[in-house]
Amino acid sequence: MLSTTERKKKNAVKKLLPSFNAEIKKYDEIYQMYCQNGYSKELCSSFAEAFVDNLKKPANDDVILAASLYNKIYDYKSADFYLDMLMEKKLGGDEKFHFCCEKLATVSRLGHWRDAEDFRTENINFIQTYMDKKVSSAEQVDMYIALALVDCASKRYSDAFRLLNFGYKPKGKNDVKLLDILLTAVYIYAKSGDEANLNAAVSNARSCLKLFNGFDFEWSKAYFEKRIEDAANGLI
Repeated sequence: MLSTTERKKKNAVKKLLPSFNAEIKKYDEIYQMYCQNGYSKELCSSFAEAFVDNLKKPANDDVILAASLYNKIYDYKSADFYLDMLMEKKLGGDEKFHFCCEKLATVSRLGHWRDAEDFRTENINFIQTYMDKKVSSAEQVDMYIALALVDCASKRYSDAFRLLNFGYKPKGKNDVKLLDILLTAVYIYAKSGDEANLNAAVSNARSCLKLFNGFDFEWSKAYFEKRIEDAANGLI
């Protein structure tokens, strides 16, 4: 989640609105919940109720964030429910890119490989153009992981690994995006039933985590350790 300060900066144009201070106060309450306890069902439902469910016109990026939070606790059906709210909407470049990342990954996690492939086919031209022009390295990782999950859902495991090996350059010891790539490799090996390579992938992910010399929150280390275990059991 964005910090409260980051959200204020992102929504600077809304500062003059009478509701802005109340909105920021509510967001900060939820953000503090995240800082203390990490991802949880309570966090997801609190954010969704405050910023999506009870609003006539929720912000598109808040709908995407609600879906992302539910994906973090493996509630893929709820994530897909929120993403479906945006299927018929005209989204801007940044919003559409992040929507595509979440939608591809969510439908793939649900095992709906045909829907995932159809969605990829419909949006691949936009995705490629956006990635060539605007994407950051972190966003690039998110999209390649999402595309790899589509191939994994379709049981094209070698294609999935080719997507993961897109040439990402690590950013130091505390590189969460590198860990995300390694976690996805664990997940794909688990889904493929390749036990030998699964064990090696788990070892690689754990070695990456051991390089971390600091974490953003007290819960972060245990969270990443559990993600490795979950990926080895087919959850991501």
